[in-house]
Amino acid sequence: MKHISILGSTGSIGTQALEVVRANPNLYKVDALTAQRNADLLIQQALEFHPELVVICDETQYQKVKSALPKVKVLAGEAALIDAVQLPKTQIVLTAVVGSVGLKPTIAAIQAKKDIGLANKETLVVAGELVMSLAKEHGVKIIPVDSEHSAIFQCLVGEEQNEIEKILLTASGGPFRGKDRDFLAGVSKNEALKHPNWVMGAKITIDSASLMNKGLEAIEAKWLFDLQPEQIEVVVHPQSIIHSMVQFADGSIKAQMGLPDMKLPIHYALAYPNRLKSDFERFSFLKYPELTFSSADTKTFRNLELAYSAMVKGGNMPCIINAANEIVVEAFLKDKIGFLEMSDVIEQCMEESKFVTTPTLTDYIECDINARALAQQLVTK
Repeated sequence: MKHISILGSTGSIGTQALEVVRANPNLYKVDALTAQRNADLLIQQALEFHPELVVICDETQYQKVKSALPKVKVLAGEAALIDAVQLPKTQIVLTAVVGSVGLKPTIAAIQAKKDIGLANKETLVVAGELVMSLAKEHGVKIIPVDSEHSAIFQCLVGEEQNEIEKILLTASGGPFRGKDRDFLAGVSKNEALKHPNWVMGAKITIDSASLMNKGLEAIEAKWLFDLQPEQIEVVVHPQSIIHSMVQFADGSIKAQMGLPDMKLPIHYALAYPNRLKSDFERFSFLKYPELTFSSADTKTFRNLELAYSAMVKGGNMPCIINAANEIVVEAFLKDKIGFLEMSDVIEQCMEESKFVTTPTLTDYIECDINARALAQQLVTK
């Protein structure tokens, strides 16, 4: 039985991970569950899965959770996420929190020699070089859970000795695929939240609509698979059946395919290196007789271009765009700025923030704080 701790158990990835656990009660034991503020669902999950530890990051909800779970150790505050990843029996930590809050507990988990099921792309966007270096130092496996990176990871199994020419990250194009800037200038948050293929949390859904999600995924892929920016190509694939591809030095391409269902990459990450049977719906070519592909429109969707620019510059620039993006997405969801204005604020933060070529963890933390403050200031102008 594999012991797991789930950071962000009440979110989209966390709830689907628990569906996998529920379907395989003899294979997995949940040691810890954490949530940001959804106390009711967290309590419900704890009563079902009987973890050793529960963490509610919103400290105002502590007493409610503690009272409902008298036989469970309950902690509050983001600092307690560290406790959740260091439990002695835990073998793999699924990091499914949203945003840069995932960085510190992921580092703590690596230092505690826990394997990582990584569903928090911001961890590698913010501090990819540091995190991957620590994972290598401590002999920890980082198994990607994002469908695109899981696809690449799966395509590379057994190919360790073979040179990668490039990877092709597929993107659905989101709800505004094919639209121009005049159209985007007037879109609402409700329109942006209607993703055509995936059911996700609000933040990642907006990132998908703006193509920032694909930009962040490109940066994450650089660190996960030790690539150069020019080896990462984004291809728009509206059907979301091919989750990503790897092209090798001989010109051959391997692709991983399946229906757009996050339970599959979650199942793969938790069971790795084994492939376990599942009752998930199967893909049929007959239901998808056409799979189409096109290039990404970086002139209309500027966030993707900005993310590539940050990846090329390196240093703390990806940390800057991630921090600024988290602020502008929150502002857009609160109707404080328009859809296209998000890119404008991010670009200004990139221009005005202090650049550090070789940042330390302290530099990353300070950069994150300062970039957020600047973005907040720009949003409220």
